[in-house]
Amino acid sequence: MFVEIASLIYNTIEVAISLTAGFLTGSSALISWGVDSIVEGNSAAFMIWRLKGELDGIDERQVLKRKKVALSVLSAAFTIAVLFICYEAVSKLLTGETSDMSMWGIGILLVSLFVNPVLAWGKYYYGKKTGAPTLKYDAIDTMICEYQTIVVLVGIGLTQWQGWWWADPVAALLIVPYVAWEGFEAGRDALAVDPETAAHVQS
Repeated sequence: MFVEIASLIYNTIEVAISLTAGFLTGSSALISWGVDSIVEGNSAAFMIWRLKGELDGIDERQVLKRKKVALSVLSAAFTIAVLFICYEAVSKLLTGETSDMSMWGIGILLVSLFVNPVLAWGKYYYGKKTGAPTLKYDAIDTMICEYQTIVVLVGIGLTQWQGWWWADPVAALLIVPYVAWEGFEAGRDALAVDPETAAHVQS
């Protein structure tokens, strides 16, 4: 559970810096990355909640209830993120608004290039060690976040150093397919979880 706590703390830092820098500079890519970090932070928080329940010895029915709630909340969060990112990016494309340079924003992106692989390795290692597939799945999500970090850095770089004003909102839109797919997957998995099945088995 330590790795999920570390992930939650780091994602909180990511959100604070990226959203502040994004809104101050008008960078759609930074804002979108920050919104996705909110979702990642929620994922870590619910994983902690769920794992703590299992450590406390709650029954299978309660475990499944927590899993269903966690997946439902994540699905809703991903859906909201998609709508927000699309609105932000499309607005910038229509207005032709350019973003400014933010050393804080670029700094947190560069730090994340090194932190995310470490967090992903920790989640995968403990997921494999404890036989928890959700931890290994969360590790994959963290590595996809690494891809998003690279996309955002490229978008900001092209905007600042090549003058391609449209690269920043386009970089934000490139994140949308992943976020939308994750929302769909989480919603589908939530529907598939039936706590009452465990209750019938126990009886």
